[in-house]
Amino acid sequence: MHYLLFYEVVDDYVERRAPLRAAHLRHARAAHARGELLLGGALADPPDGAVLLFRGESPAAAREFAEDDPYVIEGLVTAWRVREWTTVVGDDPAVILSPEA
Repeated sequence: MHYLLFYEVVDDYVERRAPLRAAHLRHARAAHARGELLLGGALADPPDGAVLLFRGESPAAAREFAEDDPYVIEGLVTAWRVREWTTVVGDDPAVILSPEA
């Protein structure tokens, strides 16, 4: 299954993330190397959040990522949530539908 991790961030997120960005990116790249994190990035115009796409048997990897993320630990992320995403079209969808569907 796919899971989306949504972040809500502080108003001055862009300014405050600079000293933590290298550690956050190391954390994200490690999750990607393990095959858990497929895509991730900040929302733009306005930069008021981020979305990360995970794949796994459960939402555990996405939750653990958030709990250990320097942005969360240092208070740049004000709230986060994980949602299951039932993908049906595209590369490697979680659910394969018949052509008649």
